[in-house]
Amino acid sequence: MVISPQPRPFTYSVASAGAPFEALRSRLAGELITADDDQYDALRQVQEITVDRRPLALVRAADEQDVAEAVRFARDYGQPLAVRSGGHSLARLSMIDDAIVVDLSAMKRVNINPATRTAQVQPGATSGNLAGPAHEFGLALSTGDTSTVGMGGLTTGGGIGFMARKYGLAIDNLLSARVVTAEGDIVTASASEHPDLFWAIRGGGGNFGIVTEFQYRLAPVSQVLGGELMLPASRDVIRGYLDYTASAPDDLTTIATLMHAPPAPHVPRERVGELVLSILVCWTGSAEDGERALAPLRALATPVADTVSPIPYPRIYSFTAHQEVRHGWSIRSMFADELSDATLDVALEEMQRSTSPYSIVQFRGLGGAMRRVTSEETAFAHRERRYFVAIIAVWLDPAEDATVHQAWTRSLWRQIHHDGSGVYVNFLEEDEKERILDAYPAATFARLAEIKRRYDRRNLFTFNQNIRPQS
Repeated sequence: MVISPQPRPFTYSVASAGAPFEALRSRLAGELITADDDQYDALRQVQEITVDRRPLALVRAADEQDVAEAVRFARDYGQPLAVRSGGHSLARLSMIDDAIVVDLSAMKRVNINPATRTAQVQPGATSGNLAGPAHEFGLALSTGDTSTVGMGGLTTGGGIGFMARKYGLAIDNLLSARVVTAEGDIVTASASEHPDLFWAIRGGGGNFGIVTEFQYRLAPVSQVLGGELMLPASRDVIRGYLDYTASAPDDLTTIATLMHAPPAPHVPRERVGELVLSILVCWTGSAEDGERALAPLRALATPVADTVSPIPYPRIYSFTAHQEVRHGWSIRSMFADELSDATLDVALEEMQRSTSPYSIVQFRGLGGAMRRVTSEETAFAHRERRYFVAIIAVWLDPAEDATVHQAWTRSLWRQIHHDGSGVYVNFLEEDEKERILDAYPAATFARLAEIKRRYDRRNLFTFNQNIRPQS
């Protein structure tokens, strides 16, 4: 189904609009923010502290009609167009100099239907915005690592979350989406309507349109066994984690982080600063079964700290709340099937001389439900991989020299990347454009390029991990 925004008697053109922004502003239910507006400086801030970009204008969309208006305006005037959902873009592509930025952050409505166990969610809603209302009905969706990640960017890239091994990726629970195309039309994409577009937005990123609403299937999850199991870091501990986690019961999803123990209330004072493996745990079955499932991890070493207990699912985000603070980052990442002892050793060595006390190396065991979806079913195709690994330099002071932290990240990456097999598109940096072919197998990429040609021949949606239209 295609819906053209109404009313539609007026078409933008240079001849008909001597003051084009005023013409656009008059047609918006939301706001048009330009550099002379008092809100401009605050609204152009994103999660990354080193980003200081000055867009031509921000369209603070109130609804999908506003999004369509902005797309048509950019198209007709030949203006560059960028899209911001939650502002967490690791590639720093949600705020662009001299571009029209469609800011979706005000579009955060969440409607839960407990009878059908579904949710209708706008793209500016965050993981936290969805988790709370869904929990009121004993329901949940596996989404991002932190509560402030926008659902728009998260979902279109795939959506690896805290319940991925039990309930798959966010896209595996996507039933339909409303999409504004490069022509400014509003279409519904689902298994029965525009199925090619539906396939592409499930992992192909923002290349094909701007999603203005998602409909998700929710899982019956209320309480989980969740929290942090912090172990002293060693090769044997990391190896034990890797050997167990990818083949553990599906109810167990974990994120393990090699880090320096922070001065948190649950960390003994004498252990602060020690190199540890912090394992965030989310178990969706019974607490008794969960305790048995965690026993192999707890047996790896005497814990530095153990806060795992039955909690409401939304509280899982309290363990990543520190990541919501604006910060700088430098990242390299990969999927992998095996990680050599040499890779684990160099990760341990480099963490001992990291350029920031906040930097991390992250390991995630995959498999489970996300592996049981075939690689051809969605544009996210790395279903077979056992692990996800990310090197992330993190710093909090914008005055720090970013190149120092980048050098640390890239040095460690050069030493371990040979163990990799593919990459998660949501974790690509802005200087990794050549790795787009690592994000998608050849057949997947070719299909995406053809769908891009059909829906965005002129590559209007270019500020993303870009897939150029097939010529």
